[in-house]
Amino acid sequence: MILCRRIDSPVGPLLLAADDHGLRHIEFRDNRHPANHANWHGGDNDILRATEQQLGEYFAGQRHAFDLPLAPQGTEFQLRVWRELAQIPFGSTRSYAQLAQRLGNPNGTRAVGAANGRNPLPIVLPCHRVIGADGSMVGFGGGLQTKDFLLRLEGALPEQDSLF
Repeated sequence: MILCRRIDSPVGPLLLAADDHGLRHIEFRDNRHPANHANWHGGDNDILRATEQQLGEYFAGQRHAFDLPLAPQGTEFQLRVWRELAQIPFGSTRSYAQLAQRLGNPNGTRAVGAANGRNPLPIVLPCHRVIGADGSMVGFGGGLQTKDFLLRLEGALPEQDSLF
């Protein structure tokens, strides 16, 4: 059974969902690709509590990496992309082309972008750290203003370069 609960954050309310296998989803209020919530039930468990605690520490500047059991669902390619996202260090960025190269498919930039856009665990699997090859802010399920906020929080975007 997938349990879910909403938490407040500096980027607006987040909907967390987990089951016994791990954290399944983190959704922004206006998520571009919302999950099917048909089998979700309001509730709480150790994974949801740990996620809320670690996100709170992250937003307070006290956590740079997450230590949570993750259970995202996707195609094998999506899972490979999402695992690669987890390798991008706090305060760093990578381009879609760099991710495609690391996955052994230098022509797969668009496929990497599509998989990145379907990431069910934003922030924890840091898709916000992926930017355009020219350094531009492109695509983010939580909106570019949220992406800008997260990158500034991590020190990956100088204050003077803020979009908002």
